[in-house]
Amino acid sequence: MLQVGLSLPRSPGGAAAAFPAAEPAEDTGTGREVLGSSPVTIVVTSEADTWDIDTSPCRGCGHFVDWDKMPEPQGPAQIPRDVLGRPPKELKRLAREGCWARSHAGRARLYPRLIQRVSCRLVTPDALVYRDVAGRLFGKPSVSSHPLPEFLEGCPMPTYCLSPHGVTALKKILICVGALFPDITHSPLLPALAALLLHYSEDEAQCFESLSRLIASNAPHAAYIDQSFLAHQASCMTFGDLASKHCPAAHKLIAGAADNVLEVYSEWLSWLFPGLPFGYAVRVLDVFLLEGQKVLYRIALALLKQFRLSAAPAGLQGCDVKAELQAFVRNIAQHVPVDKLLERAFGIRLFSRKEIWLLHMANRKALVERGITVVQRRPSFHLAVDMQKFSSSTVTAQEMRLVWSWIPERFSLFPPLLLFSTSEDGCSLQRFYTCCEGYEPTVLLIKTTEGEVCGAFLSSDWAERKKSGATSGFFGTGECFVFTVRPEAERYEWVLIKKPELAKAVPRSRQRSPSPAPESLLGSSRDSRSSSPNHLAVPSPQRRGRLSPFLAIRHFLLPSKTASMFMSGSRDGIVIGKG
Repeated sequence: MLQVGLSLPRSPGGAAAAFPAAEPAEDTGTGREVLGSSPVTIVVTSEADTWDIDTSPCRGCGHFVDWDKMPEPQGPAQIPRDVLGRPPKELKRLAREGCWARSHAGRARLYPRLIQRVSCRLVTPDALVYRDVAGRLFGKPSVSSHPLPEFLEGCPMPTYCLSPHGVTALKKILICVGALFPDITHSPLLPALAALLLHYSEDEAQCFESLSRLIASNAPHAAYIDQSFLAHQASCMTFGDLASKHCPAAHKLIAGAADNVLEVYSEWLSWLFPGLPFGYAVRVLDVFLLEGQKVLYRIALALLKQFRLSAAPAGLQGCDVKAELQAFVRNIAQHVPVDKLLERAFGIRLFSRKEIWLLHMANRKALVERGITVVQRRPSFHLAVDMQKFSSSTVTAQEMRLVWSWIPERFSLFPPLLLFSTSEDGCSLQRFYTCCEGYEPTVLLIKTTEGEVCGAFLSSDWAERKKSGATSGFFGTGECFVFTVRPEAERYEWVLIKKPELAKAVPRSRQRSPSPAPESLLGSSRDSRSSSPNHLAVPSPQRRGRLSPFLAIRHFLLPSKTASMFMSGSRDGIVIGKG
């Protein structure tokens, strides 16, 4: 006998994506021209940009630093004289390898020039604007009685190795940012970024201009700083999605110990800033200035993986997971050196910036559906679903919490709604379809007479099966996955989500319409003989109007005939996965 519980989010009639209710280059500062509405940067590498590196304390900067706190560079710096003339990929490689990590002066010379290459809005406040505004706000006295901007409420403001004079300068810069960027309502990253840049700035005005360009960046799919609670929370959800896919062991550990996984991941940015020690944080900044927010995701994922390796064998039961993570990050030097941490971070095969941006926008859309606005500073309600109120004869609340942590974050914001149960609706397959049509996505839970529990996350409406007429056609998207809950909890994803290179390796002649066999009726199928048993092994589709990095055929070079092979339903049974 089977028990089928179906959880879903959104009311009938909708078509999109929310679980429970309503459906859901280069400029060195020597020359720059602007055409139209977006800047076109012209690179001129002058003689002044091929300089020898002085490894002594920064000349012309460092006025804001307490040098007794500043870590000493480890060995001599070896920065190429023509470093600013190197191609972008070469420059990224040098930053990742820590080419200028051994020279404070090198960073002081490079940072402003690298930031000048960031594409930003035409009207962006610069050093001259800062001097004018700061003069009017503060006058000659260096101590200000002005309150800090409201967007800093609840945000940590690390000072790292700044002197008292530097801390005063930091506050003045942030006050001017609040005055000149009134649209910023929430930005946890901004104060840490300002503090780090101030270590290597000639004066307050230079630091402000660097920060201003990062705030006003308009580079496509490469944001630097979230500037509202909506954007920040969407980033937290995006990190949760990435953690679930790239750190399954750590995610499972956290989901089993934390009442609210989303709350744990909502602090991911604080693991980096101010969590990391200065020597680690500034190495992250080296790469961040070249690659944007994607670098922060990488480093945080690497920290999460390392946290799992360092966790006690007994796990985290009974522990404050958030406190454990913060303590781990503060003492990261005891677990892994910074070079190894960055090496592991860049060894993670993330999606492209565009695909991460698509995922971010999908999460943002779900937050808007929950009532979060751009001008809102803090949520007036808890975003995560309280699974303690969940009741089912198929799974426990604890098991359902784990399942809910696996589904995309934008859907997990919504509470599950029971659509079909064999104990209440009988075992008719037609009744199953009738109850589930009009809802997407859905979660299918199956309990066997032996007490084993398995299931699937299904991204598409079962009504799509009717498009194939009398045939048993496949549909769905690459976000579909199957899972087991008992005896062991495990998720089995589409293999190309983690290994997109496999699609490119398959000859196109062999990618033509496979003939799926309905090996599983009213259940989920997976091939135990697969070389990668933890993943679905079928292609994914592009569905118009959807915002998801896992849907576009073009991302994986798949022919359209095999683009929708994840779920199938007929009057004889249903198939999920396989190929």
